[in-house]
Amino acid sequence: MKNKIDLGSGNINRLLWEFSLPAIIGMSVYALYNIISRIFVGQGVNSLAIAAVTVALPIMIILFAVSMLIGIGATAMISIRLGEQKKEEANKIAGNAAFLLILLPLIISGIYFLFSGPLLRLFGATSREVLPYARDYIHIIMLGAVPAALGYGLNNFIRAEGNPRFAMFTQIIGAVVSVILNYVFIFPLGMGIKGSALGTVLGQLVSAIWVISYFLRGSSQIKINLNNMKPQIHIALKIMAIGFAPFSMQIASSIQQTILNKIVSFYGGDLALSAVGIVMSVGMILIMPIVGISQGAQPIIGFNYGAKSNERVKETLKKAIMAGTVLAIASYVFILIFAAPTAALFSKGDTALTQLTAHALVTFFAFLPIVGFQIVGSNYFQAVGKPVQSTILSASRQVLIFIPLLLILPNFWGIEGAWRTAPISDALAVLLTSTLLFYEIKNMPQKTVLVER
Repeated sequence: MKNKIDLGSGNINRLLWEFSLPAIIGMSVYALYNIISRIFVGQGVNSLAIAAVTVALPIMIILFAVSMLIGIGATAMISIRLGEQKKEEANKIAGNAAFLLILLPLIISGIYFLFSGPLLRLFGATSREVLPYARDYIHIIMLGAVPAALGYGLNNFIRAEGNPRFAMFTQIIGAVVSVILNYVFIFPLGMGIKGSALGTVLGQLVSAIWVISYFLRGSSQIKINLNNMKPQIHIALKIMAIGFAPFSMQIASSIQQTILNKIVSFYGGDLALSAVGIVMSVGMILIMPIVGISQGAQPIIGFNYGAKSNERVKETLKKAIMAGTVLAIASYVFILIFAAPTAALFSKGDTALTQLTAHALVTFFAFLPIVGFQIVGSNYFQAVGKPVQSTILSASRQVLIFIPLLLILPNFWGIEGAWRTAPISDALAVLLTSTLLFYEIKNMPQKTVLVER
């Protein structure tokens, strides 16, 4: 009951901080790992290796999408069953989910190894120089598909039990181990891009072992054993039905990355492919804290919306937008000042790559200051149980608007059109978000149930 009282009457600034901080830390650590590992690849191998890692992104997103399909879908079912005090049913759901988190990555890995050549070219490895690096990297990544899926998928169950700190440490431990091993394998051992892939897989393996040990040592409410892992079709279908929305968003993101890789490679060659890989890595660390703010606001908004405390809903939304905007502006200022030094971290003295990447960073994130509003605004609709609006707004910036522009603008501006796609997409997505959000707030019932803070 204490959490409910806090959500309905606690100081919103404090609540927003307490709910956002674990999400910000976990996401930022993961994003920071991606940046550091690419810096190691750029400095320890070469720019072609960065291009190869960029080619791997769509495939890695697909693996992540499968983890979300099962992890998020099963988590929703487990939370309901635990609330109903039906622990045995929750255990069966968890067991079936664990089985699927093993089976589906194995199927995807099998498909990849059967058709690796065509798939690598589809995802952007069009030159003979990049293809060997991409093959070396992705082959090892696919061998670690199962522990990667188990680590992420089962970690969601820990959150469902009400243990977000342990779940946060899962992300931190995996990222730290990956960074250390990436450095050791690339520099002292001289393993090149294979070392980066191996370090990544071993970090994911440590995360998976950490999560599995949580369930095996008997301290968890949920029990996963071989008996509960016996597949039941109706449970599997229900899990996948619930997890389909975030899964489809990730698949769309994979398609977006694939198209982006092909476009920049066609208009700018391997150098541009390397540059876009750096841009996406930097973008992740810039965006993740804002996503953390929006996720922290979600339970506060959702609870007070359900309690009809509309003034608290508006206040939380306003403060989350302000916090997200402040972070976005700070990130934009950083890019304006440090675009060239940031690009140089990856380029190993390659002046052409540094200059191209610095220009791409400034252009690609030109409208970053308004992105905080768009991310928090779209997440608001998810918090209040309006998935249609939430899905449209979440997809608008990165898929519904971005992909058509990406297919059109380079025809007029070449590689510059690819860089300009992002800010134009951001501006249009913000316009759409502000329209729906204004309508939503305007039509919110005026009579509210106020709770003293």
